[in-house]
Amino acid sequence: MVKVRAARAAEAEALTGLVMRSKAHWGYDAAFLAACVPDLRIRPDEVTARRIVVAEDRQGTVLGLASLEGAGPLATLGLLFVEPSAIGQGVGRLLYQDALRRAVEQGVRRLVIDSDPHAAGFYRAMGAIAAPAGPIAAVSTADTADATDATDAADVADVADVADAPDAAAVLDGRLVRFEAAPAPLADWARAWTGGGRAVHVGNVAEFNAQFGDSSLDREQAAAHHYSCLAAFYSPCPSALVLPRAVPAGWTDLVCRQLGWTGVEVYDGLVERGPGLVDAVRARPALARRLTGAGEPLVPWGLTRPFALLTGRPWRPGELRHESKAAAHGLFERILAEGGHPQIVLPAQARAATRWAAARLLAARARAGKSTVLKSEHGVGGSGTTVVTAGQVRAAGGARSVLRRLPRGALLVEEFVEGPPDPDAARDLTYDGFVDAEGGVHEVGAALMDVTAGAYRGATVGPGAVPDWAEKPVLAFGAAVGRELAASGYRGWFDVDFVADAAGRLAPTETNLRLTGPSVAFMVAARLDALRGAGHLVRIADRVELGARLPEAQLDELCADLARACADLGAVFVPAIPTGAFDPAPWLGVLVAAHSPEVLDAAETLVRSGAAAVGAMFDAPASAAP
Repeated sequence: MVKVRAARAAEAEALTGLVMRSKAHWGYDAAFLAACVPDLRIRPDEVTARRIVVAEDRQGTVLGLASLEGAGPLATLGLLFVEPSAIGQGVGRLLYQDALRRAVEQGVRRLVIDSDPHAAGFYRAMGAIAAPAGPIAAVSTADTADATDATDAADVADVADVADAPDAAAVLDGRLVRFEAAPAPLADWARAWTGGGRAVHVGNVAEFNAQFGDSSLDREQAAAHHYSCLAAFYSPCPSALVLPRAVPAGWTDLVCRQLGWTGVEVYDGLVERGPGLVDAVRARPALARRLTGAGEPLVPWGLTRPFALLTGRPWRPGELRHESKAAAHGLFERILAEGGHPQIVLPAQARAATRWAAARLLAARARAGKSTVLKSEHGVGGSGTTVVTAGQVRAAGGARSVLRRLPRGALLVEEFVEGPPDPDAARDLTYDGFVDAEGGVHEVGAALMDVTAGAYRGATVGPGAVPDWAEKPVLAFGAAVGRELAASGYRGWFDVDFVADAAGRLAPTETNLRLTGPSVAFMVAARLDALRGAGHLVRIADRVELGARLPEAQLDELCADLARACADLGAVFVPAIPTGAFDPAPWLGVLVAAHSPEVLDAAETLVRSGAAAVGAMFDAPASAAP
């Protein structure tokens, strides 16, 4: 295990030697290295002033060093060097992340890095942003951090794979490549969510859905068990994951590396079928004591009676009444009746007591040439929601024929909101927040969702993800919903979904009293901002189709390759749902993150194309046939 500690003045000469060995690793000639010595020498009286720290192994061997120089709000990463023999062990990554952490503590909001050209790939992969160069120094007094650490994912990369090919002239004259990072503390809402510490994550997705009789899920709740993998991201820093289905060990290792987590315990394979995850935990007293006795908060996907019994929390099923789409519609009506939300409109909704009543309402709307939204009382990810046009009603032979194709159960018949004329305009948005134990409402943010044919496919969160015209009304109305939920007794995470109409107004469509895909993206954004610098855009994509079913080893290899390729772009790849890779029609849920929309889009394209191409490895050339 490698740890970071403050350097000692007596180590100055030895640390200078490490710096010069690290610099020489890149093949500079003796004359150039000799010219570097005056600027790279560490003197005993500088060790404290330059805030130099070292990384050392269990035996006390120093493997690298870093300095944080200057005072907030502006500072410089003056040194970051790794012993050549330690390249590929994550030492550079550890030192860089420690520097960002210390910068936050010292009030630094802008960290300048003048990098050796060979190390540019490392800083790009660590989330630093290329910046206009300042005055040119004759030699690098910045780092030659080993580029392997840039994508330490699965330790599969070597220096040549990750480091940019440096410009020859830049290498010869010692020109530097300037980067900047924005050190950031963990977001206030994230600290309030779990107290700023580690938490136990319980993936009880199937258990939550089952209490509403969601007809979109099969008897084995297979879809829900896949989505339970999102338990890895229920807070910015887990201590334990509790999962119904067994997950690949390589997936857990990669996620922890990408998000800088250590010591995460995984309890998986507890329930292969059915919704009884928490009951399975309660049936194992030692496990139940471990999860509840450490003083860490337990975070579920959503509140259930078994979870209340496990944690000793009072079970109040009435808290969840606004999970109903009809109850949520009534809540929206009450808020809008009080005024103050001029950009929010509410589509008309009627509850059809019988299928005959639903058919009459649908037929009347079709005769008027109007499209209609048919909703089940509950449902997830767009399940149980169908948009029907007047033309589809006619083509089907009438409203009754349409309804025969839908799941049984009560239906809500709702006015369809026509979207913006521009197909690329923002259409589906969401607000995320939570109500704490004292009833305080915390705003997390707004996100842009990807909804295709009524089905949720993913979401993007972060700076600029939601257009300016929509963000303020979404945040204001979402906060109002939070206050109503708090007053009704609800405690926990919630979201409010919206659709935009042709006039640039927003129509709220439902509340979800649980964690969701967008909430997971917010958690990852908060973690990456604290780990790599502020300003991350994070996109969660629920289903990235794979070109073939993959054994675990090949899945691990694919994910490591994608992590490395995204790091080359300055992006982060995190596999979110690995278990779908073993389905007959295989897929992955993924998270990608970057500091710019362009890099984010490029990373998603890279991941989708790489995932689709995996089938090619199984296609032998025709000429190879016997």
